[in-house]
Amino acid sequence: MIASKLCRTSPGVVSAFAGLLLAGLLAACESRQTKPVTETGSSLAPAAAAGPIKIGLLAPFSGPFAGSGKQVEGGARAYLEQHGSKVAGREIELLVKDTTGPAPDVAKGLAQGLIVRDKVDFLAGFVLTPNALAVAPLATEAKKPMVIMNAATSIITTKSPFAVRVSFTLPQVSAPLATWAAKSGVKSVYTLVSDYAPGADAEAQFKKTFEAAGGKIVDSVRVPMQNPDFSPYIQRIKDAKPEAVFIFVPAGAQGTAFLKAFQERGLGELGIKVLATGDVTEDQELPSMGAAALGVVTTHHYSAAHESPENAAFKQAFARVTGGSLRPNFMAVGGYDGMAAIATVIEKLGGNLDGERAVEAFKGLTLQSPRGNVRIDAETRDVVQTVYVRKVEQREDGLYNVEFDRFDEQKDPGK
Repeated sequence: MIASKLCRTSPGVVSAFAGLLLAGLLAACESRQTKPVTETGSSLAPAAAAGPIKIGLLAPFSGPFAGSGKQVEGGARAYLEQHGSKVAGREIELLVKDTTGPAPDVAKGLAQGLIVRDKVDFLAGFVLTPNALAVAPLATEAKKPMVIMNAATSIITTKSPFAVRVSFTLPQVSAPLATWAAKSGVKSVYTLVSDYAPGADAEAQFKKTFEAAGGKIVDSVRVPMQNPDFSPYIQRIKDAKPEAVFIFVPAGAQGTAFLKAFQERGLGELGIKVLATGDVTEDQELPSMGAAALGVVTTHHYSAAHESPENAAFKQAFARVTGGSLRPNFMAVGGYDGMAAIATVIEKLGGNLDGERAVEAFKGLTLQSPRGNVRIDAETRDVVQTVYVRKVEQREDGLYNVEFDRFDEQKDPGK
């Protein structure tokens, strides 16, 4: 069995104009072998072409969002570890590229190199919205399927007919939270979100749904996307005296910073509840949050505490490929399901790939995911799935987002 090859490049900022001219001159990436994986049987006839199927995986592997890239890559590798790296008689080759963070020019330059020089069959990854939006026109021009494994702004799939999302959107998880809050008797909410497209999506949908249910938004604030000081904002919330605060910030350390500042300033003691999207209490970051996270209610599509045979098997495979150093979060499931969707499409086409035929094969596709059953809407190319209501609780082996309610068959209300 040939193991999947992974290569990683950090070329710095490459302009969109110069990218195509310089694509052939990009430095050769250093190859490394993944852990060997076991083949599973396939009843499909081999494709006429014997070469590998190449998947360009674009995600941040350096900078403040490096952990997100590791989760997505780990999820993709976990799928290959479980199911084997050969599909329809062809080897899967991952070309892993470091976008360094929210860097549209870098992402665009890397995508150009993958398309022109490496001649990839699929583009995938896309942790951050600005990078996904920058690459969308290239996917359209080159007719390359673009599998969104995390980026959650609603409009992404409208920017290219080749964009397919297996992750979630912020409106998709914000609307159920607003509905649940109103039904639970919360009447006034202060909203705090990061000042970029996903934050705007989350804020707008929560407000729309909550007000339609009779709730009141007492005030709203948007904070810098990177490294905000939450202290002055938390003071404003304290002075406004809402019953709850709704928050969205990028997954990682910002959620910890907010919750600890919230606790230190005594807002919980005043009875102010924290309602958030699952990004805020993502699984890998929960141990760093400690007691400040207890009782926080979130809505999201995946928790490491989700009980199912598929999730148990996924977590075991993820531990094997990452050395057990990471707890898988929703981005890891995005990587896993993205790879599962790609493999299913390859099988459908018998390994004989064409960008337009591949996109058609994604439409209506269903997966039995670690998060539960999901499908790709044939009209919007966006994911339809269960959104869970969870509360952070202490278990014997640590803090977890424990599911206690659910909203089935949730589409993106932003479309």
